[in-house]
Amino acid sequence: MIRLENLTIALDNWHMTVNLTVETGGFCALIGPSGAGKSTILNTIAGFVPHVPGQLFIQEMDMAGLEPAERPVAMLFQDHNLFAHLTIEQNVALGINASLKLDMEEKKRVKDALTEVGLEGMQDRLPRALSGGQRQRASLARAILRKKPVLLLDEPFAALGPALRKDMLRLVSNLAARNDQTVIMVTHHPEDAKLTASQTALVHEGRIAQTGPTKDVFAHPSEELIDYLG
Repeated sequence: MIRLENLTIALDNWHMTVNLTVETGGFCALIGPSGAGKSTILNTIAGFVPHVPGQLFIQEMDMAGLEPAERPVAMLFQDHNLFAHLTIEQNVALGINASLKLDMEEKKRVKDALTEVGLEGMQDRLPRALSGGQRQRASLARAILRKKPVLLLDEPFAALGPALRKDMLRLVSNLAARNDQTVIMVTHHPEDAKLTASQTALVHEGRIAQTGPTKDVFAHPSEELIDYLG
């Protein structure tokens, strides 16, 4: 599904080279110290950071030259990115049509998405009337409605408490599996990877230092992973 082949990313005086494959339907966690390049990898996959041809493939298609909106990718950030002046229902509906002109079937999809993420009955509220966790649920519902085969998570639940973060991760995992989505998640919490990820990759000094099935990675950690975990 997602294949990075000697993907070279250069930003000012900093660069990294990444080799990583995530199979269709996989859930890959990117872990590692701050500044290692985890979020940069996501931003490159999403199209926010340029790359040359022949290095980044999704569904065997070369992504070089494609704008973010043209890529089969939805991205969820730590900042929920909801519009303060729109209701939760309207914010979620943006995942279908930016004009907010929906037919009856599309309105039902919005309602169903809100129900899936536990926001039934809150569709008329503004974002400021919801808790942080509820706002992230709304962002997740919008991402689901975009129906992209790849979902990228850039620490969207980092500001939540441990129990709520686990609930949200389980929700993402279940919804992604139901919608046949492939997930790549950046996290600073190794326990998040152990909870939901089928694959874990350690990003260290601008490269993938170790990757494999999550259980194997933590059962047989590399020196870099041992240093990271302390």
